[in-house]
Amino acid sequence: MPQNLLVAQSGGPTAVINSSLCGIVEEATQHGQVKGIYGAVNGILGVLHEDLVDLRQEDPSSIRSLRKTPSAALGSCRYKLSERDFNRLLDVLTAHGVGYFLCAGGNDSMDTAHKVYKMAAEKRLDLKVMGVPKTVDNDLPVTDHCPGYGSVARFNAIATRDSSLDTDAIYTSDTIKIIETMGRDTGWITASTSLAKETEDSGPHLIYLPERPFIEGKFLNDVKEVYDRLGRVVLAVCEGLKDENGRFVKASTKGIDTDKFGHAQLGGVGDYLVNLISEKLKIKARYDKAGTIQRVSMQCASQVDIDEAYRVGQVALLKALEGESDKMVTLIRKRSDPYVSDTGLVGLDKIALKTRSVPDEFINKDANFITKEFIDYATPIIGGPLPEYARLNKMRLERKLMPYT
Repeated sequence: MPQNLLVAQSGGPTAVINSSLCGIVEEATQHGQVKGIYGAVNGILGVLHEDLVDLRQEDPSSIRSLRKTPSAALGSCRYKLSERDFNRLLDVLTAHGVGYFLCAGGNDSMDTAHKVYKMAAEKRLDLKVMGVPKTVDNDLPVTDHCPGYGSVARFNAIATRDSSLDTDAIYTSDTIKIIETMGRDTGWITASTSLAKETEDSGPHLIYLPERPFIEGKFLNDVKEVYDRLGRVVLAVCEGLKDENGRFVKASTKGIDTDKFGHAQLGGVGDYLVNLISEKLKIKARYDKAGTIQRVSMQCASQVDIDEAYRVGQVALLKALEGESDKMVTLIRKRSDPYVSDTGLVGLDKIALKTRSVPDEFINKDANFITKEFIDYATPIIGGPLPEYARLNKMRLERKLMPYT
C-alpha cells in the first residue's frame, strides 16, 4: 500500500544539500510506493509544529533547479529532541500517513533520525527512517567523505590562493595574513586550504588544526621562521583551535551563543592571533574570515559534490522503499585516479553524535601543515583543477645607478 514520504533538512546549510533533496524528490516520483511527497519546514521543528509542505505541488523545473541552488530550500534548524517531543512527533507522522522519513544532516541530525526510528519502533509504527549525509565539517565516521565537503574545500582552496596572491603583492605593508576557517572539533575544512599551494614558497605556508594542541611559543617560532625566509607569511587556522588543556583558544562565553546541543559559537581566532603576532613579534598582521559564506557558495561548488549529494538522496529513498531503516547512506571510494565512488549503508547508531577527526597520516610531524596523503585524498572531490592564474617571469633590467637607500 502506498505511503507518504517526509523529508527534513537539518543543521548548517551547504552548497549541495538541496541536490540531495532533488535526488530524493525526483526518485520518489518514479515509484508507485510513494504517495505524498512532503517536506518539513525548518527540519524536525517543522514536524513538531506540523508545518509541512506538499512537494508534489512544486513545479518540476524548480525541483530540478535545486541541484544548483545553495542553502536549505526547506529551511533548517538545530534542535535536540526531548522526551516531551516524542508523542507529538508520532502524532504528526501518523496523522499524515508518513511511512518514510528521510533526514539530511550531520552528527546531531543522525542522532535525531535514530531517535525517531527507536521511538516509532517502540510504538510499533511502520516507519522507515533513513539518514542522508550532509556536513561541510566532513566529520561523519565510516563514510569516505561527506556531501558538502568537496564544495567548501574548493571554496577555501580558491580563497586561500587569492588571499596569498594579495599578500604576495603588498607584503611590504601587509606582511602576515591569517585565514580563519570554520570547523568546530575537526580541521578538515582548514586542511583544504593546502590545496591552494602551488610552489614551496607560495601560500599557505602554515596550517593549524584542532587535532593538535595550539602551543603559543611554537606557533610564534613557526611564523618567525617563515617570515625571516620569505618576508611574508600566509597561514590558515581553524576556528576550533584548542590549547594544551583542550580548551578552545577562542569561543563565545555568552549563553545566547550556545545551541540546543550545547555547542558554543566559535570565531575570533584570527583576530586573537593577529594581536598575538603584533605584540610578541612586532610584525603587522591581518586576517581574512569568510564566515558562513564558505559553506554555501554555489559559485565554488564542486560538480563531484553536487552529483554525489544527488546520488545519496536517491539511494536513501530507494533503500527505504526496499525496507531498510535506521541507516545512513555512505560514500565509498573505489579509486582516486580517475575518481570513482559507490554508496553503502551504515547503522545510524554508528554515526549519531560521533566524530571523525583528521587522521594522523594527514598531518605533518611538526603539526603545522598537511601531508601529501591528504592532498591525494581531497583533490579528487573538489571538482577538477583550481582556476589557472598567470605568473610573470619578472625579468629584471640591469641596474645603471647606485642602490637607493
